[in-house]
Amino acid sequence: MKVSNIDIIDSIIDQFKGKDGILIPLLQEVQNKLGYLSNDTVRHIAERTQITPAEIYGVITFYTQFRTKPIGENIVRVCHGTACHVAGAPGISEAIYDELDIGKNGTTDDLKFTVEEVACLGCCSLAPAMMINDKTYGRLTPDKVRKIISNY
Repeated sequence: MKVSNIDIIDSIIDQFKGKDGILIPLLQEVQNKLGYLSNDTVRHIAERTQITPAEIYGVITFYTQFRTKPIGENIVRVCHGTACHVAGAPGISEAIYDELDIGKNGTTDDLKFTVEEVACLGCCSLAPAMMINDKTYGRLTPDKVRKIISNY
């Protein structure tokens, strides 16, 4: 028997019931289970917790960790910190967007990839750098990026 999203959300809400300051950890846990926070999810959380949808959306839109759309199976993070930017990060991002046929910070239609431009990956000596899921790639060129992406 398949557990519905409503059952999953209700189970998470029940874990936090009666506690103060539950909204952020509750949203984190729901997103961890469902992948993102849909409009229906937000409405259900609001109904069950008596927290207004406006307050929930205020938190979701303030913190970049929260997503309101599905993400891809593979998360590509392209560093745009100073070292990477100077070493060619804009060209790396453009090569990725071109290879995947998506716009800036987009997700492919097949939900295979989501690309995020990030402030820093903490590996400046490898500039320009990117991560795909938990694997770091450095000293990139547009051609190297296309080859790496094709391996996924």
